[in-house]
Amino acid sequence: MAIGTGLRSLATVLTALVVGFAATLVGCATASNPVAVSDITTVTGTWQGIVYPNSELDPYRVTLTIRDDGTYDVVSAARQLLGTSRGKGTVEIRDGRLIMEGERGRGVGRVLKDRDGNLTMIVDATLSDNSTLSVQLSPSK
Repeated sequence: MAIGTGLRSLATVLTALVVGFAATLVGCATASNPVAVSDITTVTGTWQGIVYPNSELDPYRVTLTIRDDGTYDVVSAARQLLGTSRGKGTVEIRDGRLIMEGERGRGVGRVLKDRDGNLTMIVDATLSDNSTLSVQLSPSK
C-alpha cells in the first residue's frame, strides 16, 4: 500500500512540475510583441542565430546579412557537414512580414520585440528538397 501511495505522490509532483514548466514557456512566448515591418531598413544589417532543422540534424549556427536593396547572404555551419554552406536571395516586405526567396528555398520571417526593445527574427523556411526548418536570429552587435 505504501508503495502505491508513494507513486501517486510522485506522479502528482511530476504533473505539477510539467504544468509549471508549460506555464513558464507560455509566459516567455508572450513576452515578445510582433513588429509589422514596413521598410527594409528595419531589418538591414547582420543577424546571427540558430537553425532548428525539422529532421535528424542538430541545430547549427547561421549568419544572415540583409542589405538596403532587399538582397541577402546567408552563411551556415552544421556540425554534420564539413565547412560552411552559403546562399543568397531576396527579401520582400509583404503584410508586415519578410518574404524570402533564395537559391535553395523560400521562407517567411516575422520580427518580434521584447519588453526591453530587443528584436528577434523568426524565419520558417522550406528548402528546395522540401525539408523544413526554423531559424531564430538576433541583430549582431
